[in-house]
Amino acid sequence: MSSGYTKRSAIAVGFAAALGLSNPAFAATATGSFTVQITIQSSCILVSASTLTFTSVGVISANDDSSSALSVQCTNTTPYNIGLNAGTGVGATVASRKMTGPAGALVNYTLYSDTARTVLWGQTIGTDTVAGTGTGAAQPYTVYGRVPVQTTPAAGAYTDTVTVTITY
Repeated sequence: MSSGYTKRSAIAVGFAAALGLSNPAFAATATGSFTVQITIQSSCILVSASTLTFTSVGVISANDDSSSALSVQCTNTTPYNIGLNAGTGVGATVASRKMTGPAGALVNYTLYSDTARTVLWGQTIGTDTVAGTGTGAAQPYTVYGRVPVQTTPAAGAYTDTVTVTITY
């Protein structure tokens, strides 16, 4: 029994010695750092603008009101103004825009920034533009339109193109 005990003891002592004498396999490390940065500049974009479509009529004998939507996105805290020009119709002004149809015939209309259709929406900052402050997210606006009573021109499709300008 002593030789079995001695043999087991010798193996255990040898194993323990081997463990004690071996060096642990640690990897060396080094650390550092780097900077991450971005510069956000004041900016605005026109996200979307839907078509303003008035009701199809035979005779313009009553005001025809309609509306459309536009969406503006500006950098957070950036003040801005949204302006709408007079459009492309011959002789158009902000107070009397003009859609052009067959043979150059015109239909007058106006654009407003309020539901009561009393505040003209134009392009002069501080006078008839719509002011806002950016939130960083898209902000919706409604454009209110009116075709007033007028002499009805020839039948056909009438269109105009209005430019939206965001000043910031």
